[in-house]
This record gives sequence, structure tokens and C-alpha cells, in this order.
Amino acid sequence: MDPRVLAWLRAQLGVTTDPVDLASRYQRLMTARAVVGEVLAERRAQLLADPLRLTVDGVVTLDQSNNLAGLERQIAGLDELVAPDEPGTGESGLDLVTAPIIPIRRTR
Repeated sequence: MDPRVLAWLRAQLGVTTDPVDLASRYQRLMTARAVVGEVLAERRAQLLADPLRLTVDGVVTLDQSNNLAGLERQIAGLDELVAPDEPGTGESGLDLVTAPIIPIRRTR
């Protein structure tokens, strides 16, 4: 994984995300978009495993529903992003190389 991909992954997932974990996922999944999708899906599942709202009357209220909505929006918007390891719109992914043709023998 090159530094551009790592920077993009950290921009999508936060700078506190473990780069060693990201590198191992990237090696297994082969695309940055798949890595982001997997990490976001795990975060969403972790939020759903716990109660989204907890209220202790007169003491504290914890509400994770906005965090869940934000994760779902980020997962939905993942298709619109262009990762640095995939070709952009209209690009084939192959580089065009040109070279001049020079005759071997000189003609008279």
C-alpha cells in the first residue's frame, strides 16, 4: 500500500485508525474502497450491538442515533468517492505510451 492510499484511508476513517490494521485489510481486500466499506460496516455493527439510547433520569442521557445515521450516510456515499488506487471517471487504468518509429537503415 502506497502513502497516497494510506492517506486517503485515514482521511475517510480518521487519523486514529491503526495503519497496520489498514495495511493488512488492504492486502486481503486489494482495494481501498473495500477497506473503507469493511471498517464502516464493523463500526455500524458495533453501534447496533449496544443500545442506541440510554437515559438515567436526572443524571445523564446518551444518544448514539446521530452517530449511526452519520455512518449510514458515509456508507451510502462511498460509491461516489474515487479512491487513489482505482481509475477515475473516463480513465481506463492503462497508461498510453508513445515512441517515435525510426527506420533501421537509411533510405536514399
